[in-house]
Amino acid sequence: MAPERTGDELVFFVNGKKVVEQNVDPETTLLTYLRRKLGLCGTKLGCGEGGCGACTVMISKYDPFRKKILHYTANACLFPICALHHVAVTTVEGIGNTKSRLHPAQERIAKSHGSQCGFCTPGIVMSMYTLLRNKPEPKMEEIEDAFQGNLCRCTGYRPILEGYRTFAKDWGRCGTVANGTGCCRSEKENSMNGGCCGGKANGPGCCINEREDNVTMMSSSLFNPSEFQPLDPTQEPIFPPELMTQSNKQQKQLCFKGERVMWIQPTTLKELVALKSQHPNAKLVVGNTEVGIEMRLKNMLYPVIIAPAWISEMNAVQHTETGVSFGAACSLSSIEEVLRKAVAELPPYKTEVFQAVLEQLRWFAGPQIRNVAALGGNIMTASPISDLNPVLMASGSKLTLISNEGKRTITMDEKFFTGYRKTILKPEEILLSVEIPYSRKGEYFSAFKQASRREDDIAIVTCGMRVQFHEGTSQVEEIKLSYGGMAPTTVLAIKTCQKLIGRDWNEKLLQDACHLLAGEMDLSPSAPGGMVNFRRTLTLSFFFKFYLTVLQKLSKQHNGPNKLCEPIPSNYISATELFHKDPIANVQLFQEVPTGQAVEDMVGRPLMHLSAAKQACGEAVYCDDIPHYENELYLTLVTSTKAHAKILSIDASEAQTVPGFVCFVSVKDVPGSNITGIANDETVFADDMVTCVGHIIGAVLADTQEHSRRAAKAVKIRYEELKPIVTIQEAIEKQSFFKLIRKLNKGDVKKGFEESDHILEGEMYLGGQEHFYLETHCTVAVPKGEDGEMELFVSTQNLMKTQEFVANALGVPSNRIVVRVKRMGGGFGGKETRNTILSTVVAVAAFKTGCPVRCMLDRDEDMLISGGRHPFLGRYKVGFMKNGKVKSLEVSYYCNGGNSVDLSHGVMDRALLHLDNSYNIPNVSSLGIICKTNLASNTAFRGFGGPQGMMIAECWMSDLARKCDLPPEEVRKLNLYSEGDLTHFNQKLEGFTLRRCWDECLSSSSYHARKKQIEEFNRQNRWKKRGMCIIPTKFGISFTVPFLNQAGALVHVYTDGSVLLTHGGTEMGQGLHTKMIQVASRTLGIPTSKIYISETSTNTVPNTSPTAASVSADINGMAVHNACQTILKRLEPIKQSNPKGSWEDWIKAAYMNCVSLSATGFYRIPDLGYSFEKNEGRPFCYFSYGVACSEVEIDCLTGDHKNIRTDIVMDVGTSLNPAIDIGQIEGAFVQGLGLFTMEELRYSPEGNLYTRGPGMYKIPAFGDIPAEFYVSLLRDCPNSKAIYSSKAVGEPPLFLSASVFYAIKDAIYSARKDSGVTEPFRLDSPATPERIRNACVDIFTKMCPSAEPGTFKPWSVHV
Repeated sequence: MAPERTGDELVFFVNGKKVVEQNVDPETTLLTYLRRKLGLCGTKLGCGEGGCGACTVMISKYDPFRKKILHYTANACLFPICALHHVAVTTVEGIGNTKSRLHPAQERIAKSHGSQCGFCTPGIVMSMYTLLRNKPEPKMEEIEDAFQGNLCRCTGYRPILEGYRTFAKDWGRCGTVANGTGCCRSEKENSMNGGCCGGKANGPGCCINEREDNVTMMSSSLFNPSEFQPLDPTQEPIFPPELMTQSNKQQKQLCFKGERVMWIQPTTLKELVALKSQHPNAKLVVGNTEVGIEMRLKNMLYPVIIAPAWISEMNAVQHTETGVSFGAACSLSSIEEVLRKAVAELPPYKTEVFQAVLEQLRWFAGPQIRNVAALGGNIMTASPISDLNPVLMASGSKLTLISNEGKRTITMDEKFFTGYRKTILKPEEILLSVEIPYSRKGEYFSAFKQASRREDDIAIVTCGMRVQFHEGTSQVEEIKLSYGGMAPTTVLAIKTCQKLIGRDWNEKLLQDACHLLAGEMDLSPSAPGGMVNFRRTLTLSFFFKFYLTVLQKLSKQHNGPNKLCEPIPSNYISATELFHKDPIANVQLFQEVPTGQAVEDMVGRPLMHLSAAKQACGEAVYCDDIPHYENELYLTLVTSTKAHAKILSIDASEAQTVPGFVCFVSVKDVPGSNITGIANDETVFADDMVTCVGHIIGAVLADTQEHSRRAAKAVKIRYEELKPIVTIQEAIEKQSFFKLIRKLNKGDVKKGFEESDHILEGEMYLGGQEHFYLETHCTVAVPKGEDGEMELFVSTQNLMKTQEFVANALGVPSNRIVVRVKRMGGGFGGKETRNTILSTVVAVAAFKTGCPVRCMLDRDEDMLISGGRHPFLGRYKVGFMKNGKVKSLEVSYYCNGGNSVDLSHGVMDRALLHLDNSYNIPNVSSLGIICKTNLASNTAFRGFGGPQGMMIAECWMSDLARKCDLPPEEVRKLNLYSEGDLTHFNQKLEGFTLRRCWDECLSSSSYHARKKQIEEFNRQNRWKKRGMCIIPTKFGISFTVPFLNQAGALVHVYTDGSVLLTHGGTEMGQGLHTKMIQVASRTLGIPTSKIYISETSTNTVPNTSPTAASVSADINGMAVHNACQTILKRLEPIKQSNPKGSWEDWIKAAYMNCVSLSATGFYRIPDLGYSFEKNEGRPFCYFSYGVACSEVEIDCLTGDHKNIRTDIVMDVGTSLNPAIDIGQIEGAFVQGLGLFTMEELRYSPEGNLYTRGPGMYKIPAFGDIPAEFYVSLLRDCPNSKAIYSSKAVGEPPLFLSASVFYAIKDAIYSARKDSGVTEPFRLDSPATPERIRNACVDIFTKMCPSAEPGTFKPWSVHV
């Protein structure tokens, strides 16, 4: 039936312009088309699986079924180009730009400091824009919900919400914003310990800790909302009239044929049924949110795709006698809308099932997916962890199927799913519609889901539960319990249900049901997905929640004299409450600039990030946004699938048959040296041996990314497998260590233990962390054709090593290689050295072909090959007195270095230098061992070993406080250093502000008052518990390798007075360029508008240190200052002869008098150098200090937790830019929140990484930040050791999120106490729902005992 022709015309609109495309390949996504074909690079590729929202665009179309224009967000990375017929697309470029005007959605995120690296900004802007198109005056909750499908790794989300909150109609009431409205923080808490306005931060000065002489003004306005241009809904672009007229015409069937796939879009049900019988194996695709991922990530191919989106029967919604029937092509968002209306209008007893569906949809993916994904797709994908299938199965929803043999209706029951991702449908059958039933009187329904993260996450276990009682009784007539995540399919607990029929709904039923469920819902200890105990316990916990919920409803219904059932105990009630978001509230306090500071002197003012407006408009150019060169080739890596093996053969013959294939590059193509790496222990290409999964073996070059991807998958490699070492434990057993073993000793440990009252021993494991910068590694290499010259555009923090390694591989001197970086979409240490594994390969390929070569890694490749934070194992023995005073500490740190040294020695050094956190320990003996394993080499990550070292210190500190039975905050304070103390590495502490931070944090957080409230809450609630913890941090500032503490700058002044500034640091969102312009502006005495930084490059400032270790503003700022001073010195005589002249006059005169207007600057940090052997010398220039207090609430039944409130007091010296510094504090804190509570890398015992994208690996989302988030910069603490008295801020705040981890541990203690368990317990990091639930031991965990380790092979291991 499908006509044999090349294809029809595809007509759609982009930003108001009509696009007519003749030859469409169905495999092309909207994102690829926008970026390559139309050159619209504002829409970014962040993950390629609909999990990060960087590619969000607005889709507008006329819906003939609902007779209105719909605007909705969608992920361009999954949206098939063929589905765009007669649709209008709006991208970030289409709503505003810096040349004419910004749209308010763009302006507000920029001015409220909500854009740091800017890579996720266009997607967030488009989510907000679409919401405003649909609701010009949204509620705050709607704004938060709109971002469920967007991730950001830099900002910590607070400033984005803060800026966008100004659109909300409920904005300005208290507890929302403290800019000018006067926040009632004090009313809520009866003033923050007296005498203070409690943060009524209206305008310039809040009297928080105000001094008598009124010297220090504190401010809380980082931006001024009154400057924002108003939103005018009448000024939005209109929907293309041509598409309105099209909608009346009869559509005709469309067919598009690509290289491998044919897309057919029928217009009638009859055509669809005929097509499906002709192509029984064809996939029906509506949103492409599953098939798109299968084809991209799982290497599946579906030659025929049928799109039923236009068929009216499949989009119909019908209200019947028994329920609501939805066409299988209805999007999840439209179902949500219909059911919401039904719940509002119908009596509650009829909508029990609808409410459960809505509760599941609330946490179902993100809006971008819900808007396009179809109900039928969700059922037919037959995923064992589908959120909706258990609800449909337990409610007995009816499915109508159609084929050329006619229709049939079936009930979704235990027979529907026949195996993993299989259903009882015949190949030619189509799911036409789904009827979700009304509930009846005496029928109760609940749905539950537990995932690693609340928003946009796949379930670990999900369920639907229904019970029907005999009328007027509490006797079970019918019960259905359906689970997802407990088997290869969605299952019904049939045996359990049968045994419960006819029973009364009471305690006895609960006990029996749990025992039955524990037996029926069993899992093999090596089941795929792991977390076996947790999943088994969840099945019981969910039933318990259902039991309580039903009890509560029964007792409400029958509150007459004849009580049907026992009432629910009051301390159990909170277990039945559904999760609700608290309204967010926050205040950021910083010190105003001194009165009399010149208006154009921007140092100390909250200046907006200088690229923020460009980033919000999608104009900011990242590496992959550089326009394509004429004869450019695309490279895809070929990497090892084995963790440890010999390479027997490489066969690229099949790859050569792929269209567009150019060549295969491997070790024999390296013109220079194949040896590379920081310790010369790595190779550009693997040579006869691979030592990790993801080890680069070769690369394929082709004309497009799609072709090179396909060709790379076709390269066949044969291996001889060897036994891998994967975990720290295996490395310890096999003594597989890197040579250098560090020791750091002080005092007499043995004597210290002898003098102690108590001795505690223990260990703690900390998992690693993936950087998840939104922009993956990217390199474009352009050979110049002369003398081996090559120019590279690279997303890197380290130009010097990139240049050096490329020169080495090509066998040319460094002066032929230019490396250029304009900006990165995030770095966090992941681009400090590991970008070179890609850059060298791309350079070799460009050298071989003589063509420009580009490669931007896909997210799954990036996560696989580039390494992350080092996992640590700490073993400790600590001696202390009864009062909690620490006397002696013996500690061994083991970290998993991976398959090469890279920066592991530096990481371990910093861990040992931070093993004290902020505590004075008289006697210390420590050991640092780096394990050599068959994993991708681990590398630098914000904190660089410091957080791991300090985390283990806090672990023994919290154990010790429990042992002494003293309040932890008192024990911590007792052990804090004081001014002038010597650290365990014998550095004297000067300017020690930590105790000030501590006292201020205790008071501003109302610690003691809230601690009492928490104790009261925990007394009243059995299954929800709260905890609170206050944690200090001290972070040493400097590279631990002394020679890296140097920086250069280059300043050119042009004759019009404009200044071009270049320095050795790179911009990755941390605002370094903005700060450098502020420094130059103050030094030269000219406005910031006259100064520009274009990029960082090796041909302007040579031999630069990596932008890392938090010191970039310190050292580059000094170098910039030094260069500017040189220029000023030269201008002095000219200024003296014309003191009233302007800057421009002086510069012109200097040029006329032949005075040089170009200068270099240089700086090195003085007096650094430390010896571990002698334990002497100064490793650090100075320290940054901070304290955080966090409160959390955990659900003891599911392991879920929510962050209620965090207060941070941070010493950043005299801030160069409070907006940037507060942004760094919040961003680091939220990244640490991920490290300590959510982000879990999971490896198979063979060393294969499972977590290769946002689908499996969860970074914090908008909803994970503390509902109340208060940050205050310590006032009056200038730092004499750095530029303009400032301090480093990038890494130090990250560890403060340990306060959340220990608050969780505190809450778990309370839960265990209720179960009669009081002994100390071990909690490893991260504190995931699994670890929290398993630690809250109770009757349910005891019903699910663990299998003996060693008796089975686990699905995943802790590396």
